Amino acid sequence: MDAVIATGGKQYRVSPVQVITVEKAPGDKGSPVEFTDVILINRDGEVLTGTPSLQGARVRAEVVRQARRRKNYRRHRGHRQQVTMVRITGIEV
Repeated sequence: MDAVIATGGKQYRVSPVQVITVEKAPGDKGSPVEFTDVILINRDGEVLTGTPSLQGARVRAEVVRQARRRKNYRRHRGHRQQVTMVRITGIEV
């Protein structure tokens, strides 16, 4: 089972146990996060889509770590986007 979620102005294709990097989400390491803006769910070939999102569907995850994205290791100053790494724990319809 996999799903497409929208968060932080971007869309991500996720499946259970996958670790993804998203825009900053609240929470410390180990705390649960829930994504309710689920656009599509693929259940063993059966595709469920929403207009624009599925009602009652949610993707559960837990925070792995909070970090700041680095683009160039030589750069010492400037903007560094805050990101959150999350591990997908479940997809519910």
